Amino acid sequence: MKLYHLSGFICLCLAIILFATLNADANAPARDYYQLKIYHYKTQDQETRLEQYLRHAYVPAIHRARIKYVGVFKPVTQQDSDRKIYVFTPFSTLNKLAGIEQQLQADANYLADGKDYVDAEYKNAPYTRIETIILQAFPGMPSTAVPNLTAAKEDRVYELRSYESATEKYNSNKVRMFNTGDEIGLFKRLGFNAVFYSEVISGSHMPNLMYMTTFNSKADRDKHWDTFGSDSQWKMLTAKEEYKNNVSHADIIFLHPTEYSDF
Repeated sequence: MKLYHLSGFICLCLAIILFATLNADANAPARDYYQLKIYHYKTQDQETRLEQYLRHAYVPAIHRARIKYVGVFKPVTQQDSDRKIYVFTPFSTLNKLAGIEQQLQADANYLADGKDYVDAEYKNAPYTRIETIILQAFPGMPSTAVPNLTAAKEDRVYELRSYESATEKYNSNKVRMFNTGDEIGLFKRLGFNAVFYSEVISGSHMPNLMYMTTFNSKADRDKHWDTFGSDSQWKMLTAKEEYKNNVSHADIIFLHPTEYSDF
């Protein structure tokens, strides 16, 4: 084959690959964006006011904004010096996430129902600070799922995990392990009832990813993880050299859903 013919053939192949890649991206399902707000507070009065706001103002307003599910959770074990409430809100686009505050401020019912929170005086705030994390769903699970649990809400255990990596490259590797390596599929096969898997695009512990799985009880959770650790697919996955050293630190937070949580 002459050189110019070979060059033309290579260009044609590259064009076909590029077209196929762009077409595959266009056909891939859109991935949701998530907002995880962590309210830090100290007193019982603050907790009561926060819950009144979330239950009667925020969650109903989010539903009116055509977001079907909102998650509100409390740690199984609270620290008296730094108590927390976790609020998980999914959005179909980043624009919707960015515009939600403006939408809330235009909602008369929200402003009325949440007046104690919205108009709180500087010396009587309902929290000490808010921590906000922005995430994007993994390709392997592009939107949330409501867990299929049978236990009463107060008995359920939700496990929120954050995996930090030493560098952005290692973090991308761990994300790939979940998607291409099908760690998500392993969790699904073993019945972990995941709410979401996501990469953090803005947060205080980056580079990291976060995901949430759910169980009927702590004993149910422990049984699932015992099965996971001995599974042949997991052993094969962790034995691969390409996935070595991609997690430098892990935080595990056990949560209970509130009575008014949609998840």
